Amino acid sequence: MKTDWHSLEISRTTVVDKDYKNTQNVRRFLSAECGTECKLDRDFMAWITNGDHKTMGDVADEWQRRHADTAKQA
Repeated sequence: MKTDWHSLEISRTTVVDKDYKNTQNVRRFLSAECGTECKLDRDFMAWITNGDHKTMGDVADEWQRRHADTAKQA
């Protein structure tokens, strides 16, 4: 069954599957986890969809890791 990323209740344990879509629902989850400055660039989107097993918690943690220097400067 295909995941509906538009209406799915996303948590840190939600698995990123082959049907992943960068929906407003996903952006809302990431804003709650990472802050309103969370923006997804092409590099990061490619990492999310690279086929490796990951959860949305892993996605939030990776975004924070990639932007740790920027967050410290703010």
